[in-house]
Amino acid sequence: MALDGIFLYSISEELKNKIINGRVEKVNQPEKDEIILSIKKERTNYKLLISSSPVYPRVHLTKMSKENPMSPPMFCMLLRKHLNSSKLVNIRQLDTDRILFLDFESTDELGFNSIYSLVIEIMGRHSNITLVRHRDNIIMDSIKHVTPDINSVRCLYPSIPYVFPPASEKLSPLNYIYEDLVAFVKEKNIKFEKNIFSKIFTGISTQFSKEIFYRMSKSNIQLNIDNLYEIYNELENIFKEIKENHFFFALYSQENEFKDFYCFELTNLNDIKLTEYTSASELLDEYYYHKDKEDRLTSKSSNLLRLIHNNLDRCYKKLNLLENTLKECDGKDTYKIYGELLTANIYSIKTGEEKVTVLNYYSENEEYVNIKLDPNKTPAQNIQSYFKKYNKCKKSEEAALVQIESTKEEINYLQSVFTSIKNVEDYKSIDDIKRELMETGYIKFKKEGKKKEKLSKPMHFISSEDIDIYVGKNNIQNDYLTLKFANNHDIWLHTKDIPGSHVIIKTVNTFSEKTLEEAANLAAYYSKGKDSSKVAVDYTEVKNVHKPNGAKPGMVIYYTNKTIYITPEKPSLKRID
Repeated sequence: MALDGIFLYSISEELKNKIINGRVEKVNQPEKDEIILSIKKERTNYKLLISSSPVYPRVHLTKMSKENPMSPPMFCMLLRKHLNSSKLVNIRQLDTDRILFLDFESTDELGFNSIYSLVIEIMGRHSNITLVRHRDNIIMDSIKHVTPDINSVRCLYPSIPYVFPPASEKLSPLNYIYEDLVAFVKEKNIKFEKNIFSKIFTGISTQFSKEIFYRMSKSNIQLNIDNLYEIYNELENIFKEIKENHFFFALYSQENEFKDFYCFELTNLNDIKLTEYTSASELLDEYYYHKDKEDRLTSKSSNLLRLIHNNLDRCYKKLNLLENTLKECDGKDTYKIYGELLTANIYSIKTGEEKVTVLNYYSENEEYVNIKLDPNKTPAQNIQSYFKKYNKCKKSEEAALVQIESTKEEINYLQSVFTSIKNVEDYKSIDDIKRELMETGYIKFKKEGKKKEKLSKPMHFISSEDIDIYVGKNNIQNDYLTLKFANNHDIWLHTKDIPGSHVIIKTVNTFSEKTLEEAANLAAYYSKGKDSSKVAVDYTEVKNVHKPNGAKPGMVIYYTNKTIYITPEKPSLKRID
């Protein structure tokens, strides 16, 4: 994705128009590598998101809200001390590189005005946010400390001078002349290929270079060293659009998956859907919110997923052993028959014999069978030995059947938890699942603080007929919805033989087949069958759903149900948070 220096330039121009001379009212740090500045200008409130994520570093205005931690991190406290009530007086970019400076003017404890620069470096895994005191260029703090152990060339930590990253030898697309281009191409022996312009100019990504190359090829411009003047003129036309802020913000997607974005129209991309946006911030907010959120949730839930996988592996191994035990017990009736046949013929058996041939009167054909004997045992002891083998197999089989049933129930439960984890939408839902696993004994209890956190609420949707539909996010919520919240005549839905959420249709008013299909789609979408087609969804009145004694959370039995088949789609219903 192309958040390059040119795109950062478009963002800086947008920020200059909207928040220059605005005052900082709040500073929050919802993530360890992300801050949000609330800035007010002319009675309008803006939220500026700055992220140094190694995967999705960025800076833009946002309308999304994030929950803040109970205790603000140290970097957040420092920013609050120096930036709260400060005025944003300048926004500047280092040439067209991916470094942005936000200059804030604030009043210190003695009443003197001081300027602090928030330095935002968008450099992949080396991205950082640093607060620098302007008058002496001293670092107050960085969101990520870079010590000499990590980087011996350039360090970022408190009380040392701020050092710029190594200067690029490339040309600035906004400040160069024809002679510079000729000298650079010849000196570096640049090859005329699709990524040529990203090798010559700072701030130009490979994707934008391909676009420039494509446009020139389409205009029949010869791309070689002998035609540099014509190439220069065409570049000047393109770079003039940047200088005059003629941007085209668009998101490119294919099969409902985001593929790319940029501040110029990418005409070299074929068979891709284009969605246009009015500003860089609006585009980035749409793209990164879902991508970044998904990655962070996956990262936070990774330990839970590992726990579930380990327990599922344990259950599958146990199930395999139990099924082998059942196979071994298949011949138990033979031991009983042998014992009874030996009992009937005890007086014809002599001690020391290794086998005996007797008539099998249990068989329809009444054939003779050979029965092995232990020559060191008496006939009576051999008889007891066969009866003991029979009784042992019988007990093992009975125990194995009970254990198989409970193991299958545990597997179903763990798969339902796995589905809940894969469907999480916020951190609170992960905490709820963790609490559920504590209650079911998979995680050791931890002492909670004095403040007890509120549990998250089930998802609440409104059908196209204005009917309330509720969806459980986890098994605790599933139990609550089905057993406490719903009335007897509400409709309960759940995917057939597939782990998933309990769905409740509140039947205050009558509803049509349309609402039933919408609720069934929710049940299928928030289940393990999310990516399948023609998923079977059972539905019945809540009065027909019961929870067996001792069953794990979310596990119920039901009867007199009907089934509807649905291909899951992303819900388009109105959702009430």
